[in-house]
Amino acid sequence: MAPNIISSPTGILYEGETLADSQLIAEETKEKPKYVRRIVWRNVAIFSFLHLGSLYGIYLSFTSAKLMTVIFAFLLYQLSGLGITAGAHRLWAHRSYKAKWPLQLLLVIMNTIAFQDAAIDWARDHRVHHKYSETDADPHNATRGFFFSHIGWLLCRKHPEVREKGKRIDLSDLESDPILAFQKKYYVILMPLLCFILPTVIPVVCWNETWTNAYFIPTVLRYIFTLNMTWLVNSAAHLFGNKPYDKYINPSENKGVAIFALGEGWHNYHHVFPWDYKTAELGNYRFNFTTAFIEFFAKIGWAYDLKSVSEEIVRKRVERTGDGSHELWGWGDKDQTQEERDEAIVTYHYTRDQ
Repeated sequence: MAPNIISSPTGILYEGETLADSQLIAEETKEKPKYVRRIVWRNVAIFSFLHLGSLYGIYLSFTSAKLMTVIFAFLLYQLSGLGITAGAHRLWAHRSYKAKWPLQLLLVIMNTIAFQDAAIDWARDHRVHHKYSETDADPHNATRGFFFSHIGWLLCRKHPEVREKGKRIDLSDLESDPILAFQKKYYVILMPLLCFILPTVIPVVCWNETWTNAYFIPTVLRYIFTLNMTWLVNSAAHLFGNKPYDKYINPSENKGVAIFALGEGWHNYHHVFPWDYKTAELGNYRFNFTTAFIEFFAKIGWAYDLKSVSEEIVRKRVERTGDGSHELWGWGDKDQTQEERDEAIVTYHYTRDQ
């Protein structure tokens, strides 16, 4: 994708996908009715209760919970987070790699534990977000402020532009996937079971935890913590950080978000090259656990066709639109000595045949 560096949403998300024909363009030029924000008070009440419950869960973690319960909550956060990052985001929204059915099934289970809508719906909103970033058609438009892009967008009715542009996003590749179709069809059954019921029952049955601790720690606290880590990608990573790849867009490189969102905080790079399975230029896993997850399954044959950007393309983009914060270039820099190159330890060599 040649990313948008102007205010008008004219970028293309996928090869072969074009803008609307002249009739649709003409429709867009018509004067639209003034948007009036409508708060969804039910969502306000639900999220308020859940956030208060998560604070109670933190208290219980330090006062009465068994260590195994806390460890279980952390593992569920990792698993459900990967269901979003490796599943809904990198696999289904961006098609940055392909997965065989065992990995798809694993990811759809983890994605359901996360409870951030069925993967098809999550991918639709995310494709709209990339195609119309920071406009009224962006579901969590960061130009409306940190609170709106973090959680506020879920507390009010969607802007009409979000719905309108969302109808034009091609989801045929996802809707034809039988695993995703099954998840969406039975989501109202699968989601409560995997996100709320089993995480509460397992600690009680397996290590005799109390029902209170089991509900408020690995269920409520884990769910709300995972949600907020995901939301930080929409808020903090669109407002704070440097822009080594494109200084003309809001998304930024944010190490803090990358750490807690399993590698999704390298957001300036991601919006410039959304089809890179790493969502970052980094060559290691320290702040990108999702990349390690994908590459592990590539090594055992469950993931394949991992797409990434060549150094030459990245270099050209940095020189053309970067803000100057990129370390040009690290390895291979003209000031690097031959001794450093000769003595360097290079591990995990990557080939396209792997």
